[in-house]
Amino acid sequence: MSVSRDHKRGTWYAHLRYKDPFGETKYTNKRGFKSKSAARKWELEELERRRGQPTMTLKRFISLYLEDIKPRIRDGTMVTKTTMIRKYIIPKLGEKRVCDITSADIIKWENWLLGLGHSPTYTHTICNQMSAVLNHAIRHYGLQTNPMLAAGKVGDKKPAKPMKFWTQEEFEMFVEALADKPIYYMAFTLLYWTGIREGELLGLQPCDFDAVHGTLKIRRSFSRVRGKDVLGPTKTKKSVREVLLPDFVADELADYLATRTDLTDTDRIFQMTKSSLARALKLGCERAGIDRIRVHDLRHSHVSLLINLGFSAEAIADRMGHESASVTSMYAHLFPSTQKSLVDALEKAGKHE
Repeated sequence: MSVSRDHKRGTWYAHLRYKDPFGETKYTNKRGFKSKSAARKWELEELERRRGQPTMTLKRFISLYLEDIKPRIRDGTMVTKTTMIRKYIIPKLGEKRVCDITSADIIKWENWLLGLGHSPTYTHTICNQMSAVLNHAIRHYGLQTNPMLAAGKVGDKKPAKPMKFWTQEEFEMFVEALADKPIYYMAFTLLYWTGIREGELLGLQPCDFDAVHGTLKIRRSFSRVRGKDVLGPTKTKKSVREVLLPDFVADELADYLATRTDLTDTDRIFQMTKSSLARALKLGCERAGIDRIRVHDLRHSHVSLLINLGFSAEAIADRMGHESASVTSMYAHLFPSTQKSLVDALEKAGKHE
């Protein structure tokens, strides 16, 4: 480690030598400090960060945390995490040492969050981000406890608004209203009859469609990150799957692709963004005169359709790329036939006694 004067600029710079996790010697430096003490402070904090100790400030630990997780998560997720941390965690807790953060600090911070007026779901998500940072410090950098365990999390994990979905009749009214816009007609047809996510739809390529067997391979997801189009991995490992299409949907997709001679096998079939898809949905609702839902609610509509057709949570989960437990939890209120069968069985058992 060394701190030197930059006589030409009248400032100070720090030069740091350290060993990376593989034992190789690395060098880094930073210029432009107004004083020797400022350069020395940066040097010590940077060395501490490189070594990964819970005695560093939360702000510096967060930079290490983000470096660690960046190769492991999707670009869009990284942007979301970074934004929440920058806006809601660092301003209030960033200068505290990680090991000094107490449950009382967390309670005060959460009370501040509650005063911002965000939705309960968003507030809960911010708390999850804070907890993830502290858990990372426990697992990998020697922090002893997560103070959020004692403080608890505020907000609500589940959205307060009721789930919206369309019946098959409502969807058919909607999609016929967009018959003069083939690309949107096809996109919404796939969303409703397959239940795939928006990003999965927008990431589809002609090579993903097997016209002979009527299947779609879900292998990637499209998103727009900081103004750039990004094709990345699916939301979860279970989201990688093959979705079997009804024959009439497979035929419509084959006919549509036959008109798209401009596409190569690896072009995106639907070269649009989520926002343009939302605008088209609004237009279709206005034309059809039906209540507007979100694009994502078409996924709920597909699940509702499958439940009404009598399929189990396990079968639905496989098609949707979910765990069956999450399907049961999220859509429990849509399983009336299951509840009725359960009560009938209990009634029968009670009478037998």
